[in-house]
Amino acid sequence: MPTTTPDLPRSRVAGRTGRHTLAGRLGLPDTAGQRPLLGAHLVDSLGSGLILTFTVVYFVRTTSLTLTAVGAAISLGRLLALPTAVLTGPVLDRYGARAVATAANLLSALGYAGFLLAHRSWQIVAVILLAQIGHAAYWTSSTGLVVLAADETRRTRWFALVSTLRNAGLALGGALGALLLAVGGTTGLRATALLNAASFLTAAALLATWRPAHPPARTAPAGTPAPGSYRTVLSDRRYLLLVTVNLANVFATLVLSLLLAVYLTDGLHQQAWVAGSLLVLNSAQVVLTQTAVTRRLERFRPTRVIAAAHGLNAIAFGLFAALSAAPGWAVLAGLYAAMVVYNTAETMATPFAENLSVHLAHPAMRGRYLAVYQLSWTLGQVTAPALLTLLLGHGAVLPWLFLAATALAAIPALVLLERTAGPQDRTALTPPAP
Repeated sequence: MPTTTPDLPRSRVAGRTGRHTLAGRLGLPDTAGQRPLLGAHLVDSLGSGLILTFTVVYFVRTTSLTLTAVGAAISLGRLLALPTAVLTGPVLDRYGARAVATAANLLSALGYAGFLLAHRSWQIVAVILLAQIGHAAYWTSSTGLVVLAADETRRTRWFALVSTLRNAGLALGGALGALLLAVGGTTGLRATALLNAASFLTAAALLATWRPAHPPARTAPAGTPAPGSYRTVLSDRRYLLLVTVNLANVFATLVLSLLLAVYLTDGLHQQAWVAGSLLVLNSAQVVLTQTAVTRRLERFRPTRVIAAAHGLNAIAFGLFAALSAAPGWAVLAGLYAAMVVYNTAETMATPFAENLSVHLAHPAMRGRYLAVYQLSWTLGQVTAPALLTLLLGHGAVLPWLFLAATALAAIPALVLLERTAGPQDRTALTPPAP
């Protein structure tokens, strides 16, 4: 398990002196020599944002297939890609995060380039499958990329910066995709697919040229299988508890794409622009405050920070639910207040949860551990659409009450995780010295 390294005191001294710089005050990590990795993250997210919202629209506009047929083909392609995270874990342990992430971006590029040639249902299934495998493999390995870029004392700041870049890239990509669709119509959609493929090729090239600051120590020849198996991971009850807790975070994250707009328009009878403005607020708040919030919270135990974030989420979901009974004049102000609380919870939880997933993973089997952690995202993304819409069909406030309950349930689970941690986990659960 991760242990304190001999140069830890020097790192902490560096952290103290770094606070007096602008980057230090903003909570930014030292990125010297690591900019190709940052560029890869930004370009990857930019490409995802380009096509993410318009996938269904693309195939409806560029093929003769019905909306139902397109939807079924996309769902089948994504369903077939579900085992990707599990299959990626052993490959990560054998070949490393950089090689896997580079190959994953190349697969995504191939998939999105294939959009231009997909006109039948089976072709849509094939290109969606390729793109989805690329996405899943990339995000399974992306946490490992941060391990290669930063030492243990600065990984939380790196995860915060990656989260900032991800949100900025998705927002910019979504805006550019919308502009291309508005200006160019079907031609604009094809240009979007082509730009998306180019973005993933660029990200792969950046990763291929990147030289990690902390390359993994070689204890065996390259390509040698790592010891252990998924049975080892599944017997680690402490890590499985963390994975289970993360489900609450996954459900919370999916509020923006699955629940917010339909609740505002159908449940609260608000105009669609209100939902759009709340999404803009989310992106802006996360991009502008993520690293600074992380810097402020570094002195606390990560389990406490994540628990506090779930508490804020419960408050935000309670506010969203209460607005269904609020007078009309209070609804708009209440929506923005609830959104600010929700956004604050996101900036608190994301980097600390990602860092904890790395710290609590066995170094020799980190790929398998991170693959199991990624499964919490896969499971949430598969179950949340049906579950949240089912609850919404039985009452406008029921999804919010469910989300508040899951957020509250995560708090005692995190306390239990902290109490059951062994001596080997103290590095992960103890904040760095001021």
